[in-house]
Amino acid sequence: MSDLVARTGRLQQRYEAGCRLVAGCIPFRYRSSDEADDVNSEKVVEVLMINSTSRPGLLFPKGGWENDETVEEAAVREAIEEAGVRGDLMDFIGYYHFKSKTHQDEFSPEGLCKAAMFVLLVKEELDSWPEQNTRTRSWLTIPEAIQSCKYAWMKEALEDGFCKWLAQKE
Repeated sequence: MSDLVARTGRLQQRYEAGCRLVAGCIPFRYRSSDEADDVNSEKVVEVLMINSTSRPGLLFPKGGWENDETVEEAAVREAIEEAGVRGDLMDFIGYYHFKSKTHQDEFSPEGLCKAAMFVLLVKEELDSWPEQNTRTRSWLTIPEAIQSCKYAWMKEALEDGFCKWLAQKE
């Protein structure tokens, strides 16, 4: 059982022009491309995805940005709560708009959301985390993740945000 507790409810939720503001990240790591762990082996990038609790498919950790935190703090919190990972929040990779079927309320009756997405270099996978009973972690290569993305906006964040960011870093 985790000592950490996931935040719930909408009392602290931020909204802007009828959109619920969301923060999330694409967690990633480097692993060696061969089993021998040779010093000269090429590093393979893997991204961490989690299952959806409402329907089949994989996604990146994300959730509501609340009034008492920065957008960066919200992205880090969601990675801990949903995926059970900690690391270094690297860079902002863009805003992505989507429509939520499960989060329609009086402030966003159509379920419109605006997600601020970041890159997170994973340094630690927690043995226990708040949503471990409902979430499963999956490390995937970028091509596997592109195939597995449940939502078009997350696929766009991966391809146009993360992959372009990664190419600039290499």
